[in-house]
Amino acid sequence: MKLPYNPNDKNSILEFAKLLKGKTLREACDETILEHDYSGKGNFGQILEKYYFLYEPNSESEPDFAIAGLELKSTPLKQLQTNEFRSKERLVLNIINYLEVVNQEFETSSFWKKNANILLVFYLHQTGYNILDYLIKLVDEWNFPNTDLEIIKKDWQIIKQKIENGKAHELSEGDTFYLGACTKGGKGGNLRAQPNSDIPAKQRAYSLKQGYVNHIIASIANEPTGIYGKLISSVAIAKIQTIEDVVISKFKPYYGKTIEQILALTGVELNTKAKSFYASLTKAILGIELNKEIEEFEKAEIIVKTVRLKENNLPKEDISFPNFKYEEIVNEEWDDSDFKDILEHKFLFVFFQFENKQLVLRKVKFWNMPYSDIMEAEKVWAKTKDIVANGQIVKEIRKGIRLTNFPNKKFNSVSHVRPHASNAADTYPLPTRDGLTNATEYTKQCFWLNNTYVRDEIYLK
Repeated sequence: MKLPYNPNDKNSILEFAKLLKGKTLREACDETILEHDYSGKGNFGQILEKYYFLYEPNSESEPDFAIAGLELKSTPLKQLQTNEFRSKERLVLNIINYLEVVNQEFETSSFWKKNANILLVFYLHQTGYNILDYLIKLVDEWNFPNTDLEIIKKDWQIIKQKIENGKAHELSEGDTFYLGACTKGGKGGNLRAQPNSDIPAKQRAYSLKQGYVNHIIASIANEPTGIYGKLISSVAIAKIQTIEDVVISKFKPYYGKTIEQILALTGVELNTKAKSFYASLTKAILGIELNKEIEEFEKAEIIVKTVRLKENNLPKEDISFPNFKYEEIVNEEWDDSDFKDILEHKFLFVFFQFENKQLVLRKVKFWNMPYSDIMEAEKVWAKTKDIVANGQIVKEIRKGIRLTNFPNKKFNSVSHVRPHASNAADTYPLPTRDGLTNATEYTKQCFWLNNTYVRDEIYLK
């Protein structure tokens, strides 16, 4: 069959691909597309390959258009209320072959061979629509900017090193900045052999973090770039320093100084009572304009947590995460859960300590949760899911106060569940009526990191 493009010519492929913009697959392909029998998460991409580009979907190690050196990837968008587009999920790339990657160098690796040049097709995901009717919004080639590429090379090396150490089963997306190692496969994780360990490891794929994909979208859509400030201003810096190196070097001169002293040294005037005070102070220390976001933090989805320590090193508060919805948690599996996703992020902890009633900057630390602690947090999540699903939230009512069965600090050394609401009437609906109270909705709750865990496993380590 004669193809409507030259598969060996990158420009020909790109020109043909860009004809998709503003169309659905149903509009772009002939009626044989109605015969498709693809199902599953990646079926949009498979249909695109077979019925538009007219080749059989495969899992070859070469790029999809091997001679042209172009890899085809499709990924869903969501539309914000501002009408801007954002990525619906991370961009999953090729499967990591644990047994092979340990013998590779970046420039000749399967990752780089496959993903040096990517043809991206972004489509708008709309609930209830047939997959053939998703509107394709953006189509373009993507090559990694040189500064980003240096960061990605270091990320790749971190993933390789962990596999070399026989710890492929402990890989986490929080290990790295832009390039992640996400789980790929159904429940159980499609276990694979790894070198230097007898422990089977869940199948994982290289992936670009959702925050990084958002920057690709903004670049392709020609959105304004002036809303970001950069920590790493050149390729030369990126070659010799990591994001972590740069951040710590900017914070260190302020260690041991009070908030008032830091404000005086940075020359920035801030309202210390404002909710955004600590976020603004972090920007001031990092040399980022207050009205801008930190580009590297956005791309890497770094979660910044400011912790105030009492004089005995115990954090003044436990650390909260976003509320979970009861109707959603009962339908989650751990590997796809919101809680696990948060725990697999990279965090930046900024530690202040009370000293003579003043807050003094002690240190900053990049951190991601170790594998063994994620397994502990899973126990809290699983018990919570079970309690909600079985309608067993309220244990007893004592003096008008509802006591719950949710896991508390005694249950687990890492995490616990407790309310995170404006008041008791601030609720979410329940999927199962509560057995003791007959309630059909309940006060909003969230997962918390225990303050003792933050002290012992993050601050003091």
